[in-house]
Amino acid sequence: MSALTTAEGAGQQTEITNQQTSLNAQLSAFGTFSSALSTLQATVTTLASPTALAGFTATVADNTIATATTTPQAVAGQYTLAVQNLATAASLSSAPVLGADTAIGTGTLQISVGNQSTSVTIDSTNDTLAGIAAAINAAPNNPGVSASVLSTTAGERLVISGTETGAANAITVAETDGGTGLSSLTYNPLSTTNSLTQTQQALDANFTVNGYAATSASNVVSSAISGVSFTLLAPTAPATSSTPAATTTLTIAPDTSAAQSSIGTFVTAVNGVLSAIQSLGGYNASTQTAGPLNGNATLEAFQDQLENILDTVNSTSSGGAASLADLGITADANTGQFDSNTTTLANALSSNLTAVGNLLGGTNGIATQLNGLLTSYTGPDGLLSTITQGLQTSLSNVSQQQTALNAQLAAYSATLTAQYNAMDTAVAALKETQTYLNAEFNPSANQSSSGQSASSSLNAGTTST
Repeated sequence: MSALTTAEGAGQQTEITNQQTSLNAQLSAFGTFSSALSTLQATVTTLASPTALAGFTATVADNTIATATTTPQAVAGQYTLAVQNLATAASLSSAPVLGADTAIGTGTLQISVGNQSTSVTIDSTNDTLAGIAAAINAAPNNPGVSASVLSTTAGERLVISGTETGAANAITVAETDGGTGLSSLTYNPLSTTNSLTQTQQALDANFTVNGYAATSASNVVSSAISGVSFTLLAPTAPATSSTPAATTTLTIAPDTSAAQSSIGTFVTAVNGVLSAIQSLGGYNASTQTAGPLNGNATLEAFQDQLENILDTVNSTSSGGAASLADLGITADANTGQFDSNTTTLANALSSNLTAVGNLLGGTNGIATQLNGLLTSYTGPDGLLSTITQGLQTSLSNVSQQQTALNAQLAAYSATLTAQYNAMDTAVAALKETQTYLNAEFNPSANQSSSGQSASSSLNAGTTST
């Protein structure tokens, strides 16, 4: 029964299985192709921006004096840098108090930094140095100070420190409750008589670039040189009677190493796409095996467009970087893969990094064109998304065909079973009829058979006397 059912659906089952195998292979193949395209697209982002590709490095000759970084707006250049003083934050200290639990007094302190201030109320629950420090740190609308207790050989001191550098961030501490309970903790930068001692003044950084004076409230300076940010770390040596003031050199130079790495990654990704197209859509003569997308028009169209873009020539280039070949990137005639001559690329980057950036990026740059092409394939509404949806729909239809065939074969099997059961019943009835008719129309055969049986029984017996 099973064999007959299988034979009945063999042709349709083979067709459905072949369709499922083919559709799944295509779905997997397009997934592999899409992954290769996404990898390539990730590499063209940097290349598509000439300013991002044509980056610069900032180097300070004496990196104990300062460090520096660049932004895309930087340009090559060399500068002399001298630092007279760093920007500092204000710091105040109280007179020493013997005993950590000594009560200082109660009242209200107003702490101001610039035009920002907060009020701190001190009562008998927090009138020690530790309690006052905690109250200052917990005060709402903190203007930019922190407080701590410093233990010294002379005793404990309350230290109030500014959190921001710059001359505008001087600290003022005043008692505003009308009493004098906290007079030992007051300070006014404009007064010559204060209870708190200023141990560090709030200062702007003072420095010179190419001999021109400049100041900054912060030691991180981003406004002195266009596209350059540098962090001041220490003053340079001042002038003496026998030597001039010391300087250090800040050099802004093209960052060819980053560009070379980005372009190398791009070439690798291009070769990955070409390999995927070859394996998925080609034919292996040695194994006589065709790829799952052999002859697929989508792959062939993409390869044509890719090669056309890679062959782009920038006719307006004046820096010797008019094509990928000028960067040492050429296609191997035998394998179709792209090779990169690192020496040629390094020379092109060193001689005119801007021209290389314009070839790859900008409105008609190779990377810009590639990004548009890749988006048309890999985007949410791209061609590959449409193809994938179509394949999934076809798989769903084939699954429905499989369900229908299974139901058809189940019904066929049930019909055969019923027919065979009916036939068995009919055969059994015919045998009974045959036995009856034999008995009716040939009674002597039955008697002869009975006599023979009796004779046999007698002959088989024994006698005794």
